[in-house]
Amino acid sequence: MPGSSPEGDPRPGEVALGFDPGGRAEAGLCFIGRIRSTWERGTAPRNLRAARETGEGARIELLPDYVPGLAGLSEGQAIQVLYWVGGGRRDLIVQSPRHTGGPRGVFSLRSPVRPNPIALGTVVITSLDPVTGVIGIDATDAFDGTPVLDIKPWLETVDTPPR
Repeated sequence: MPGSSPEGDPRPGEVALGFDPGGRAEAGLCFIGRIRSTWERGTAPRNLRAARETGEGARIELLPDYVPGLAGLSEGQAIQVLYWVGGGRRDLIVQSPRHTGGPRGVFSLRSPVRPNPIALGTVVITSLDPVTGVIGIDATDAFDGTPVLDIKPWLETVDTPPR
């Protein structure tokens, strides 16, 4: 798991909160579907860029109640997928990733080890079945079966930072 050793022990310079943020839940969430990929622990790319380099696509399978929410989406469109990466630690507020020069705060990292294990991927729709609720996407770094929290359209006029 990025940000900690496989055993879950902090690396030098890492700081744990002293409590599990999951025990302080203040909101309710529901999963709207699952990501289907070939990735599992130990085989997944480290990030979405590396996933794209594999050339391997993936898909999102929505639960039936949420399929009508696909209206207005189309192939070739970029979307932002929010997904739950809740299999790892939640208490490391400072981490020492191997790719940085030293400890960094969790909010300056894309690590899945975070107080609220929510990941964000901006992907491109490669296929869309509005009847079954299956969305083909160009890539993912998520393990097979990862729960999806939400899907939003990527909008250039809203999501491109000012220069």
